[in-house]
Amino acid sequence: MLSLPEVRSAALALLFFAAAVPADLLGAPWPLVALLYAACYVTGGWEPAWSGLQALRGRTLDVDLLMIVAALGAAAIGQHLDGALLIVIFASSGALEAVMTARTRASITGLLDLAPETAHRIVDGREEQVRAADLAVGDEVVVRPGEKVPADGAVRDGATEVDASTLTGEPLPIRRGPGDLVFAGTLNGTGTVRVRVDRDPADTVVAGIAAQVERAAETKSKRQLFVEKVEQRYSVVVVVAALALLVVPLLFGADFRETLLRAMTFMIVASPCAVVLATMPPLLAAVAVAGRRGVLLKDAGVVEALAEVDAVALDKTGTVTRGRPEVRAVEPLDGRPAGELLALAAAVEEGSEHVLGRAVVAEARRRNLPLPEVRDFVALPGEGVRAVVGTAVVTVGRPTGGEERERVGAAEREGHTAVVVRVDDVPAGLLVLADELRPGAADAIAAVGRAVAPPVLLTGDAEGPARLVGDRIGVGEVHAGLLPADKAAAVEELERGGRRVLAAGDGLNDAPLLATAHVGLAVGEGAGTLSVEAADGVLLRDPLGALAPLAALARRARRVARANLAFAAVVIAGLVTWDLVGTLPLALGVAGHELSTVLVCLNGLRLLLRPGWPASERGERGERHAAEQAGDLVGSRA
Repeated sequence: MLSLPEVRSAALALLFFAAAVPADLLGAPWPLVALLYAACYVTGGWEPAWSGLQALRGRTLDVDLLMIVAALGAAAIGQHLDGALLIVIFASSGALEAVMTARTRASITGLLDLAPETAHRIVDGREEQVRAADLAVGDEVVVRPGEKVPADGAVRDGATEVDASTLTGEPLPIRRGPGDLVFAGTLNGTGTVRVRVDRDPADTVVAGIAAQVERAAETKSKRQLFVEKVEQRYSVVVVVAALALLVVPLLFGADFRETLLRAMTFMIVASPCAVVLATMPPLLAAVAVAGRRGVLLKDAGVVEALAEVDAVALDKTGTVTRGRPEVRAVEPLDGRPAGELLALAAAVEEGSEHVLGRAVVAEARRRNLPLPEVRDFVALPGEGVRAVVGTAVVTVGRPTGGEERERVGAAEREGHTAVVVRVDDVPAGLLVLADELRPGAADAIAAVGRAVAPPVLLTGDAEGPARLVGDRIGVGEVHAGLLPADKAAAVEELERGGRRVLAAGDGLNDAPLLATAHVGLAVGEGAGTLSVEAADGVLLRDPLGALAPLAALARRARRVARANLAFAAVVIAGLVTWDLVGTLPLALGVAGHELSTVLVCLNGLRLLLRPGWPASERGERGERHAAEQAGDLVGSRA
């Protein structure tokens, strides 16, 4: 926390204030008291003063500069304690916001990614390692198993399976052989292939996605909190009114000290400090509550935007589904038990890095099946794997005969994938795999429909599997076969109709979708750097189950913020009226203004105690502890 300049400034300002007040009240030598107050002003006011001056250079007037002027004005007429109190409260508010924002961003930047930085280029029959960005059209590169394809191009030699889920959203690898296209950023499977570069690295599909994200993010970055939109104009009005209260009476011969005191009192009680803090604490509390529930939001503005959403768009693979295949059924063809068939296939697949092979092994381990020993393991790129078990040659892979193809085709028509297990070239059975729905997906989708709106499913997967998933979870509107740009276009179409869209997705292919949506949330399990950067937050656990309570939390935070704004406005109006038509003592004006500030802070932070989002007993204890700490912080500022 102390690495943040806002926290250091607020801590030092509070320390000097805590020393200056008792010294002042106990009659310590004035030079010492003045030095302590001056240190409080400098440490707590330097950052907001510099920020305010920078804004002033841009011909804008913000609340930072207004608070500093008010504090200095109070000191100029001998009200050192009142001015220091303003400094401490304002600095502490900035520190609280900085801490919450920094914690969220630190968690977000810990999520990973994956673009290939180097490539193995063939030059005169020899292989050399070069930067992927230095590749040119016509170059030939070697891509080995487990490596990422460094550029868009066509396979010249070899066969493999390519995991293209980051671009297309398809959960299963795609077979690629001579003449087939592959794209930069996709993951090579078990085979070694040579690829001829057909597109400049700056013009790859991945680069196009990044450019589209950047354009969409520039538009979204203009979003501001409501209070920030009115802050500048309000600050100008306050300054002009304060100057009028000072200059006009002096022109008619009024006493300078009394007139200055009234003007400074007006500037303090009319300042938007309470209005700013009326909005920020409930929004920051919502950010903190969401973080404890596994949803990292980048800033308080995202909460305000979430409260406005009235449409939902969801990616399928990795968001609605787990994004990885699981064994759905084991179908023996030669009469042997299903467990024996699965153990036989898992023993052969244990040496494979293929996603289907890992799923088969995981299912055998889940069933606690003993695996027989194998030897002479061979990966058959694009076809499957083979090994010797005992005296039999066992192959797991693609269908070859007509009956096998028919059985596999039937599984594919149902949105599943099937592999054939052969023993000595005789079909022994089929393993049916599918990308399973997340637990409770249908209930979560129904809750989203009630809380916001019935969601739309957007996917790059094929029409058949996408429709089946939509039917299983109760989503009526499904758009399949979409490229990344198509997903973004679908969201833009909704927003042109006046809708504010909440979108959720995981892979690189969802980055334009997340950047274009009013609020984009990346699913953390598979999120890459580009999708995380494009998003407004990250869903770290239970991505579907978090959407409905997250929207409800944002709306509750907005209601609390609006109630705070109304209360702050009433207090400001009352104090300003008192100062204009009567004689409001400066100390009483500061006390009333700061008391209203503390009250709206406390009202906003009560979301930490009662967020309205179910949590485990352990999570509730953590929230109560955090709320107590927040209350202590606000109390110290009071």
